[in-house]
Amino acid sequence: MEPFTPRTRTGTRKKNITLSAKEYTKITGTIASVRRNRLTQEDLDEGIAGNGRLSRESRAKNQSEPSFIAETSFVRAPLNSRVSSVSAVPNVKGKAKQEPLDHIPLEIQEALILEDMLYILMGIEGAYITFHPDYSVEDDDPLQGIRFVVSPTLDPSLRDLVERILPLGTYYTAIMSFVELRSHLDYGLVNHALCASIRDMLRDYQTLLSQLEHAFSTSAQFTLQKLWFYIHPTIHTLSLIYQLVLELGTADDPRNDLDSSSSPNTSDAEEDARNEALGLGGAKLKAVLSEMDKNGLDVASDSGISVMGGEVLTIIYERMQNMSGDPTANTLYGTLLHAAGKPYVAMLRMWIMTGRLVDPYEELLVKESKFINRGILEMDYTDEYWERRYTLRDGSTLAAPSKRRQAGVPPPRSIGGRLPGGACVPPLLEGWKHKILLAGKYLNVIRECGIEIRRDSSHSMDEELTMDDEKFYVFVEDAYTHANRTLLQLLLRDQQLIPRLSSLKRYFFLSQSSFLTHMLDLSHSELRKTAKSASIVKLQSLLDLALNTDSQGDDTLFREDVKVTMATSGLYEWLLNVVNVSGVIGGEEREPEAHYEEQKKEKDDKKPMLAIDALALDYTVKFPLSLVISRKTILRYQLLFRFLLHLKHVEQSLSAMWIEQKMTSWRTPLPHHQELERWRLRVFLLRARMLSFVQQILAFATFEVLEPNWRALEGKLAKVTTVDQLLRDHVDVLDTCLKECMLTSSKLLRAYSRLIVTCSTFALYTSSFTKSANQAIAASETPDGDQAMSKRWEFLGKFETNFNHWFKVKISSHHFQSVFDVPQVYLNCVQFYASSENVSLLPLVVRLNSVKTGA
Repeated sequence: MEPFTPRTRTGTRKKNITLSAKEYTKITGTIASVRRNRLTQEDLDEGIAGNGRLSRESRAKNQSEPSFIAETSFVRAPLNSRVSSVSAVPNVKGKAKQEPLDHIPLEIQEALILEDMLYILMGIEGAYITFHPDYSVEDDDPLQGIRFVVSPTLDPSLRDLVERILPLGTYYTAIMSFVELRSHLDYGLVNHALCASIRDMLRDYQTLLSQLEHAFSTSAQFTLQKLWFYIHPTIHTLSLIYQLVLELGTADDPRNDLDSSSSPNTSDAEEDARNEALGLGGAKLKAVLSEMDKNGLDVASDSGISVMGGEVLTIIYERMQNMSGDPTANTLYGTLLHAAGKPYVAMLRMWIMTGRLVDPYEELLVKESKFINRGILEMDYTDEYWERRYTLRDGSTLAAPSKRRQAGVPPPRSIGGRLPGGACVPPLLEGWKHKILLAGKYLNVIRECGIEIRRDSSHSMDEELTMDDEKFYVFVEDAYTHANRTLLQLLLRDQQLIPRLSSLKRYFFLSQSSFLTHMLDLSHSELRKTAKSASIVKLQSLLDLALNTDSQGDDTLFREDVKVTMATSGLYEWLLNVVNVSGVIGGEEREPEAHYEEQKKEKDDKKPMLAIDALALDYTVKFPLSLVISRKTILRYQLLFRFLLHLKHVEQSLSAMWIEQKMTSWRTPLPHHQELERWRLRVFLLRARMLSFVQQILAFATFEVLEPNWRALEGKLAKVTTVDQLLRDHVDVLDTCLKECMLTSSKLLRAYSRLIVTCSTFALYTSSFTKSANQAIAASETPDGDQAMSKRWEFLGKFETNFNHWFKVKISSHHFQSVFDVPQVYLNCVQFYASSENVSLLPLVVRLNSVKTGA
């Protein structure tokens, strides 16, 4: 007989299922032994008194008794027939009439104990080795195993050897209970594979027991010492499996870790005293847990998720690492890790090879939000399809690899801090989890497009790979590279991403294009209406006309995808609310409560929004381009478009004011009315300063911000290697444009909005100024002269004061510190941010210094 060692069973089944002579002898010997042990103690006494032979009456008396007990579980099938009537039926008369062993010769004691030991090794109570008095089938945790005690009348020389072997019975019962429990469907494929591997190992153990029983039945030289010799190597092996199943069985139950009395490997008295002093154990804590149970509180598992999937593999791997100095433990845990990881690896390979997530028990590190589908991209401003349809269960992303606590991520275990179930990423896959996620993600997008995914024959699913094999990670890397390259080619070549982005730049950034000017001229009367009364259908027709007139060559591509839409709120009001309240676009601190009250008052007092202030463009794209040109990127394009459109409209209005002020009423010299001459000069100067300010902002945004950043994006797209890098570069460029256009700073945005509103309002009073000039000329020719000049100065002074205040005010030499005291000073704000936070604003400082404050 060879000692039991863990091994995988790779042999094939015998074609001939008949029993050999040796096997037949073993089975008949086992059955005879079972039948002998079903006799009562009185029959045994008679047999011992009669030189070990049973009387004919005794044999006839027990012939009617069944030899086997009905099977209750397919897991308990091996050697089930060894269950005796003594252990199966309580209060058996023979068991009740046990005699003390101290009156029996030592040889007979050893024979009786050997017979009992063969029962104990199978977890069955014997005649002289019984269950511990504190053991209860209803109350005790079966995963802790059954403890056995030896009759106190056994000879001390035998007792010491028996107590060394007794833990095997505890180990075996605990392991069998674990296998039976975790073989249920709810515990997932990894637990099923682990239980199958453990059951395979226990089959070798049961074979050893059959051989030991045969030796006991046929050899008079089989002693307790020989039993110890053969069983000794197995004790260490089963103890390793027992420690593993104990950790797996109690990982989601903190009470099992706290209740040291429930485990046979109890801590010493000194440790118990220390734990109780620290409040980590003892009767008080057990009483609290018991009270919580009575109140219906679940303290067994903080997360409510069983130990399954990646968590099982993590526990096995950690035990293997912690006991790497033990060759037996290293081999055993390596075998179990290999076996338990097979279904996990199979699911991973299916995911990274086809983009299909087949995870019926939620064991894999990747999860799917099935309520998110490609149809949501039509109205999704947060790009949920790409970001949230397939995610890692631990909540980590490439941008925030250590982010754990977020929506949908289960809380960690109270004991150990490990994430539960499939959210626990096996340590061997920790560095590869993002590539695993993205590989399947990319293929899933390709599959959603109706494109067949073809793989090389070298990546066959029949090839066996394990997580501790270098070939597995080469396979993951190849799968990621293939998926990434395939999707990248689909976007750039088949879906024409680069021309799409070029059209977006042309339509939204207003560079090298005159279609917007043409459209503003055509829709001038419609844009003067309120946003609610303006006709979107008419504006769309005018936009199509402008695009058809202006388009040439490649410019005609994708023009049918550009649509007119109306925003529900003003640009600057919306941006200020976002920056101040949610901080989505900027990173500014929240504003004081006074600013909120000011915005609320302005909102209550404001007039209906004009169509020109609400006008925006939308862009329609289909899947999969909607992953790159998603709603959140379209929103950024719209913000930049509305910013440039407002500047362009104010510039046109001020230019139209200049054209009107070339009329006779503005150019006729009036030597006798010098005050009117000065008033007209001041109007000219204020209009010129406003126009210069608007043109400098527009030129800076167009030539200093948008064009250089877009050239940088084109350079990145020419060298892009991954889809995620493509998505990230696109959004980063748009965010940079928003920041450098001063749309993410609440202080700059507030000052700029007041200035541009002042300029647009001043342009609206063009006809009023012309009327005032005509009235002044007519009044100067009357005998009474012009009496309303003071009102004209007062009206103009309001615009001058407002513009000068918001643009530039003479303050102390410590103006950088005063920016926060007077945040409305736009030029000083720009200078401060250019010198401290945003160097890209330095060209704007130079441009604005040319716009001087009037006298």
